[in-house]
This record gives sequence, C-alpha cells and structure tokens, in this order.
Amino acid sequence: MKAFYPKNGRVILHVDMNSFFASVEMAENPALKGKPLAVAGNPKERKGIIVTCSYEARKFGVKTTMPVWEAKKRCPDLLIVPPRFDLYKKASAEMFSILRAYSPLVEPVSIDEGYVDITGLEELGTPPAIAESIQQQILAELDLPSSIGIAPNKFLAKTASDMKKPMGITILRKRDIPRLLWPRPLIEMHGVGGKTAEKLNGCGLFTIGDLAHADDFLLKQLLGIRGIRLKERANGRDPRPVDPESVNVTKSVGRMVTLSEDTEDEHRIDAVLKKLADETAERMRKKEVAATNVGIMIRYADRKTVTRSKKSGGPVETGDALFQAARTLFIRNWNGQPVRLLGITASGLTDRKAEAEQLSLFSYEEAAKKEPLYEAISRLRKKFGEQIIQTGREAGKRPPDPRG
Repeated sequence: MKAFYPKNGRVILHVDMNSFFASVEMAENPALKGKPLAVAGNPKERKGIIVTCSYEARKFGVKTTMPVWEAKKRCPDLLIVPPRFDLYKKASAEMFSILRAYSPLVEPVSIDEGYVDITGLEELGTPPAIAESIQQQILAELDLPSSIGIAPNKFLAKTASDMKKPMGITILRKRDIPRLLWPRPLIEMHGVGGKTAEKLNGCGLFTIGDLAHADDFLLKQLLGIRGIRLKERANGRDPRPVDPESVNVTKSVGRMVTLSEDTEDEHRIDAVLKKLADETAERMRKKEVAATNVGIMIRYADRKTVTRSKKSGGPVETGDALFQAARTLFIRNWNGQPVRLLGITASGLTDRKAEAEQLSLFSYEEAAKKEPLYEAISRLRKKFGEQIIQTGREAGKRPPDPRG
C-alpha cells in the first residue's frame, strides 16, 4: 500500500460539496430531487437574487446572483425556495465531522469545502479509495453529493475537484500539469480573478501555461510578490500545509495616515476616512475576504492615541460600508481636539464565499447588484485618479485634499 503514497511528499484531498444549499434543500425534501431548483431571496418578488441553484437549473443558464425574473424567464419550471442558513450550517458541521473521522488534518475553507491531508494513512487504503469512501459516506449519511480532488498540494487538489462535477473524483499529478492545466485560460486558474487576468492578458499572457513560463521581473512589476506566487502555482508548486487552526487565526487589513497638519475640520476628516476605507476595501478585494470587525485609530496633537473597534452586523467588504462603520466609531469617540493621525482596520477576515451564509438576505442582494458598479469605479479611479467619481456625500461637501 505504501507504493501509492509518496516517500517525501504529501497527499491532499479537496472536498467540495456540489450545489450545496440546493442539495441540502433536496436532502430535506426528496420531492425536489431531479428538478430545476434555486435558493433565492424574496422568491415572490421580481427583484429577488439567486443564491445558488441545482445542476438541473444550470442546464438552462440559471446562475448565482441572477435576478429571479431572469432565471424564471430562462427556466419557466424553476422551483424557488428561500434560504435557510441554519440548516446549511448544520449540514456543513456534519460534513466536516465526517472528514475529521479520516484525518485530524482538516482545514475548512468555506461552509461547503475543505482540505484533508491523508499523508501516511496507508492503513485506510489508497488515496482514490479513501476519497471514494468519504464521498460515499457523505452521500449515505447526509444525502449530499460532493466532488473530490486528489493531489500533492492544496492548489492542485482544489483545481482537481473542479474538473468533474457533480460526484467526481479526480487525481491531478505534477506530471499532468502541461497536458491538463497549461492549455486553460488564466481566468479558470484558482486565485486569478478578473482584474488579474486582464493585467496578464494585457502583457500577452492568456493561458496558465503562459503564466508558468512568464518572466519573473514582468510578474513582479504587474502583481508584486503575488505574481511570483501565482507562477509557482501554475507550475504545480504550493508549499502551504493543511492547517486545522487557520480558520481560527484573526487576520486584519488596514491603512493609516499621518495628516500634513493637525485638523479638527470634520469635512477633511471625512475625506481622509473615506480614502482610507477605499484603500482598505481594495486590499480586501485583492485578498477576496470580508471583514466581521471594523476598527479605527485616532491620534491627537499631544500624541494621545485612541483605538476602538466594533463587530459588524454582517460581513463588510466595500469602501462605503467600511467608511460608514469607521465614521460612526469616530463620531462616538472623538473628543473634538485636533487630529494628527487616522487609521482604519478591518479584522476578523474570512473568505467571501465562507461568509455568504451569514449575509442577511437584503445585504446579499444589494452586494450582488452593486458588485459590477464597485469594480467599474475601482477601474476608473485607478486609471484617472481618485476624484474622477464621487459619491453624493463627497460631491456635496467637496472637502479639501487630505494631503494638504
């Protein structure tokens, strides 16, 4: 059996539940099985947004974040149910409990996916046999389908699990990379979003293979150290271990600035806070995370420093939401004296996908509808400067330049 395991490497599984929310609904109500089904907010209203849908619905072109009216137009027989997040959390906990029965090295990535390190578990069988056992146990006990990727590292395991859905098991070895991975367009690579793909495309890099052979200096110029990391992944190298504690690590992203001169002008303070919020949100977008806690730092002319934070009612990820939360904290804690330094911190960061189940229905719909707008504004500001687009608040007050 040891012949099926590497002598010095690792064997990692990526378990990805298929159409999770819809599958849980089908498990609860078997009459829904085999039918086009969508979980959506405000299913009785035209403005409702699709949260997720079954594979039967996807055949008609129904997609996540699509308005209900459009989904019904594409699939007139579409069945729509409201989300029940408590139910999905319970199913998720049961799924991860099954994974931990196979190995203590289980790292949740989101509510419906996680990594399992099965290195050295020869007594349980070959890696494909273990993957099939996990898949069948989840199906038998929870009535939920899943896809599993088997690989020597996390990146390749994640990539493999996406190759066959639903109910697929895929092995992706390093020797398979030139044939299976390199011909694919960059946008299909895990970790490469739309903006990153656009930047790389603009330099003549269109496929994962192009990235794998790209010049290091060019990648550093375009994306910094992240460019080199993506090239490593494109070549099948990923040293990250499966870390069961990673989900409990408190992470933060933030920005602070020392003002050119001490000020008590509220308009100017608002402008600085808005700029810091937008910069922090941009960092969060790049990391693909949302914040569950927002904090501020206020330093006065006498160097006295005040830090305050507040847990948000739901995941925060946009500049406007960060600004509103930070401004509220500032107003509550400012003593009216001249301010020398301001800072904003977003902490309790989690994967945006993992936070989906915690979103209120209203905020989910609003975020889904506004996302293209935020992306467009971000692109315009990068190209033409921060002042090219202003909100009503910004345009009405027209505060002085925070740089003095």
